[in-house]
Amino acid sequence: MAVNDILDFVERYPRLFVLSGAGISTDSGIPCYRDREGQRTGRSPILLQDFLKSDYARQRYWARSLIGWPVVAGAKPNAAHHAVRALASRGRIQRLVTQNVDGLHTRAGNADVIELHGNIGRVRCIGCGAQHARAEVQRMLEAANPTFAGLTAPAVPDGDAHIEDLDFGAFDVPACTRCGGVLKPDVVFFGEGVPRVLVDDAAEALAAADAMLVVGSSLMVYSGYRFCEWARRAGKPIAAINIGRTRADHLLALKVEQPCGVALEALVEGLDAREIVG
Repeated sequence: MAVNDILDFVERYPRLFVLSGAGISTDSGIPCYRDREGQRTGRSPILLQDFLKSDYARQRYWARSLIGWPVVAGAKPNAAHHAVRALASRGRIQRLVTQNVDGLHTRAGNADVIELHGNIGRVRCIGCGAQHARAEVQRMLEAANPTFAGLTAPAVPDGDAHIEDLDFGAFDVPACTRCGGVLKPDVVFFGEGVPRVLVDDAAEALAAADAMLVVGSSLMVYSGYRFCEWARRAGKPIAAINIGRTRADHLLALKVEQPCGVALEALVEGLDAREIVG
């Protein structure tokens, strides 16, 4: 029944504004932030002001990132990412917007993705703005901290690692190779706003779409939830593929509680079957 419902929705509203969240990447081995009730699991995320003001906070962040980064670096797009690409190739997506920082949509072949929260694969200097590849920074981190390199720990979202019993004060954080400034991953930390240009681009795409499709997001963070509010005000229906509660449940015209890959693959197959019959 759910497959037919989402099929009918997509056929009725062929130009979709698609917003994806962490749930679409769990099958790629990247842990999700929240449980089925939308509650955050694990430690609280680092705050921008702490990262900027505290040497120790930066040491702790980069030490955990050194250990956790290989999980994201080695992740590959899963069936859900490829199904989104298939929908786009069939002209069903007006614009793809993601709250994820793993870059997997792009690696699956999706073009012109709006990454609301940035991309963990990039690092920028707060001082001069120079961009560095995260893989390059990983080599710098490992060279400067041989006792940390090779350690393993349970993975948590966004290239972090669940580890607390290390002497972070002994960690050597590399500086920008151009100006010696502070390096920060090119992602939006808590306490940091999403760049206005990205919000405006996404809002423009939503205005041009027929409807909104949420994939793998609890929408608990306002940077994603606000698009549901804007869609409602514009009279655009919203469907969601997500296991568990979302902040926008009361706004949804349709909700499919299935794994993202299962639901999206069935959607693509169903669309193709209907086109053949038609």
